[in-house]
Amino acid sequence: MGKKRLEDALQKVNQPVEVVFRSFELDPTMEKEVNMSIHEKLAQKYGMSIEQAKMNARNVEQMAQTVGLEFRFDKMILTNTFDAHRLAMFAKEHGKMHEMTERLLKAYYTEGKHIGDHATLVELAQEVGFDSEEVTTLLAGDDMSNLVRSDEKEAAELGITSIPFFLINRKYAITGAQSEEAFIEAIEQITTQDGPFTNIKDGVLCDENGCEIPKK
Repeated sequence: MGKKRLEDALQKVNQPVEVVFRSFELDPTMEKEVNMSIHEKLAQKYGMSIEQAKMNARNVEQMAQTVGLEFRFDKMILTNTFDAHRLAMFAKEHGKMHEMTERLLKAYYTEGKHIGDHATLVELAQEVGFDSEEVTTLLAGDDMSNLVRSDEKEAAELGITSIPFFLINRKYAITGAQSEEAFIEAIEQITTQDGPFTNIKDGVLCDENGCEIPKK
């Protein structure tokens, strides 16, 4: 949702902006096969009932609809996403990271696909235009692992613990799925303070809150 609101905001500001996705795992210890629903996981993590978790999920689904997204928490399959991040890094080297990331997000949040499963990842990569054998070989080895770990190490050094997290000019942090208006205001304020900038680094890969624009 934060990604979509940022994209909508960028359509309304007269700035040359480059968006770069970064790897970030909310739970690197997650197993590839998880015998637990997203509602059970949220209830466990936040100490709430399953019904409360479902209600919160429905609220997020309704918020997503307001920006043209369809989230289906009832279909989401929990899994380890490390290989999905490796695939995104592979796509980055071929100039298709945005397309691959978009496809992975839709597969997970909307279609309920198992994005920890290699066969599923190969299928998604094919849809973006990659050769199935090349992607199968990639996933069978450890290529791109060092790049994913490098991003995660940098995130830890920057104190990033949740997503979405947006880092602008490596100085300004915007956390959470802020409104389109908040992104526009932040970008305009930063431009006023720093002058025109050339890139925004989006440290994706889901928690909330706050917009922090440090003063000079």
